[in-house]
Amino acid sequence: MKKLIALILVALLLLGFAWVNNNWIVTTEYSVQTEKLPDAFAGKRIVQVSDLHNAEFGNRQQSLLDKVAAANPDAIFITGDLIDSDRYDLERSLAAIDGLVKMSEVYYVIGNHEVSSNRLDDEIVPALEERGVQVLRNRSLMWEQGGEAIQIAGIDDPLMDIYLHEEEFTRNSIAEAGLNDAFTLLLAHRPEQLETYASEGIDVVFSGHAHGGQIRIPGLGGLIAPGQGWFPSMTEGVFESGDTQLVLSRGLGNSGFPLRVFNLPEVVVVTLENE
Repeated sequence: MKKLIALILVALLLLGFAWVNNNWIVTTEYSVQTEKLPDAFAGKRIVQVSDLHNAEFGNRQQSLLDKVAAANPDAIFITGDLIDSDRYDLERSLAAIDGLVKMSEVYYVIGNHEVSSNRLDDEIVPALEERGVQVLRNRSLMWEQGGEAIQIAGIDDPLMDIYLHEEEFTRNSIAEAGLNDAFTLLLAHRPEQLETYASEGIDVVFSGHAHGGQIRIPGLGGLIAPGQGWFPSMTEGVFESGDTQLVLSRGLGNSGFPLRVFNLPEVVVVTLENE
């Protein structure tokens, strides 16, 4: 009997651990500092939501929406994989969109799962645009504030063209976005293209895709990430290459392996500062 009770307790502890690791959303705050940022944008807060993968956080995503609302966003960036191509449920993810668009302007770029779902143009993009989301497919928009302006741009995922090397695809997509000389915030799903973003003169990039390494080993970091393989070097945080900074979210949901371990779902808040 004692062994049975012990086994039940262990099972309950493991279930509780798994639930927390996959449902307890945390907010991570970063400050991105650059002297190039116009004064009117100093202190602006951007909330980044990435890699939802059809995960569900409360009734109609209320737990996720509460986290975003608490951050008082001036803009919301969604950096791909809103849905999961292996368990497609657009309506579940749209419940989050319905709440987010009430808080702020929402900007969105596609990830590899939107591409592989084969429902991008027929279902996903129309549904987002109907709700007022700015879908950035190799294009840019100006964000104006106090008589000054910066540009927000987004590029497609390289899976859109499997015959082009990812670096070439990324360069072509940035060129197509028609950027000018203004300070640039770029939404781009894949962090492993940091050197390409830097070579194109991008100021700040927002990415996801790495899922925080999926399983995080305390003291060592993430175990595996798409596009980077085992023990990836980029799983979370802010990275720099030259004058380019890249903000990398651990994301919210799972794909492939069904569990996050020592890797809580994450909403990222970035405060823009000029030095």
